[in-house]
Amino acid sequence: MSKEKVYIFDTTLRDGEQVPGCQLNTIEKIEVALALEKLGVDIIEAGFPISSPGDFNSVVEISKAVSEPTICALTRAVEKDIEVAAEALRYAKHPRIHTGIGVSPYHIKYKFNATPEEVIQRAIAAVKYAKRFVEDIEFYAEDAGRAENRFLAKIVEAVISAGATVVNIPDTTGYCLPSEYGSKILFLKENVSNIDKAIISTHCHNDLGLATANSIAGVMNGARQIECTINGIGERAGNTSLEEVVMVMKSHKGLNLETSINTKKIFPTSRLVSTLMRMPVQANKAIVGRNAFAHSSGIHQDGVLKNRETYEIINPKQVGVSESSIVLTARSGRAALKHRLATLGYKLDQKQLDEVYADFLNLADKKRDIHNDDLEALMGKAARFDRKIQLESLQVICGKSTIPTATIRIKYEGQIWEGTETGNGPIDAAINAVKTIITAKTTLEELLIHTITRGSDDMGKVHVQVESKGKVFYGFSANTDVITATVEAYLDALSQIV
Repeated sequence: MSKEKVYIFDTTLRDGEQVPGCQLNTIEKIEVALALEKLGVDIIEAGFPISSPGDFNSVVEISKAVSEPTICALTRAVEKDIEVAAEALRYAKHPRIHTGIGVSPYHIKYKFNATPEEVIQRAIAAVKYAKRFVEDIEFYAEDAGRAENRFLAKIVEAVISAGATVVNIPDTTGYCLPSEYGSKILFLKENVSNIDKAIISTHCHNDLGLATANSIAGVMNGARQIECTINGIGERAGNTSLEEVVMVMKSHKGLNLETSINTKKIFPTSRLVSTLMRMPVQANKAIVGRNAFAHSSGIHQDGVLKNRETYEIINPKQVGVSESSIVLTARSGRAALKHRLATLGYKLDQKQLDEVYADFLNLADKKRDIHNDDLEALMGKAARFDRKIQLESLQVICGKSTIPTATIRIKYEGQIWEGTETGNGPIDAAINAVKTIITAKTTLEELLIHTITRGSDDMGKVHVQVESKGKVFYGFSANTDVITATVEAYLDALSQIV
């Protein structure tokens, strides 16, 4: 069975930009529009021209910059709105005016103080007036989700007769259940005599977290256009998420629905919009969140490493993500650790893996995530298990009104030695404590400390350079406690001297 086309109408630059703090300038809007064109969206709603000179100018410039998608401008059912929109669209290769009016009892009574018949007449007049300027007219029945179905069918039939080519059935408040919204679309398909002359469009909001489900219910019942935004941004709880509805249709082949979206460009487009609009994508956001293809549970990691489809229904490469992420945490198992170490070039037998895994768990209990540099540090520590001097324990007391004092216990040639000393800081006190035990004449010529990744829970990576009898020796260690890392690095160098 051949698949039916579902048109993707992107309103990131109109409805999405209504989010407080997410406003873009014209140059940024053009950048997003060009990205949407490459993504393969069919219609770009570029703005609401009557609302401001900036919005008007953005529609003009986007119309010049973009050639493939239809460029749409929003209006109210007001002649001046429509005239300004038509002027803004004068350079568009494929212009569309999107006009409409509220159709629920809440809008008719409280917003317009009108009768249902008066609303129908205003809708017809707006569509006919817009038809003077462009051929492609979309009518939105605002708050259709809460409108009575028979009245909705009556106004939809009237605007199609007046020249509307698309009829938009918005769940403006995000109130509908998927079964209700799907039934509403089906009712229009079965009760509007001229419905074959227009495309039914969904426009769902996410106030109850049902925007994607409602949009899919809509197309399953006959709608053939979905209005959505990148990352699901929009007023209040947001709009239908473009990436979600596209990947639902791509994943569920039994729906026999397809779009023109180049799914491999979904992730980069998501990141562009997030950056320009200064609106981070939540980590667990479907499809484009940083955890969408990340696995930290040992059971999941083992399954994914054996066969990706055990825990992933989408290949991350389909949406522009290079690969699944195996996130190493305290919940990770040996399989994940062995896999990551192998990618870093470390081939371990079972005994070696067990030894490193024990250190890995100790570190993972202190840090939330373990990064490649952390593993490099662990492997460096593992390579130094055989050094002559081992740190058994370290206790440091310091503070603003306290003399820094360190007590250290080290193991050397099978014996335990202990020393205590003060210093002008906690590191100095710890090094001095070592010197009370290891009396070889040395000079600490260089001490470098830096964090490996980021955050206050990072490992400190320490390099030291120690001179003894004209020769230079180097020590290295890493630990979430930088004082411990410094002492271990110093002992690493001393092990080569004594």
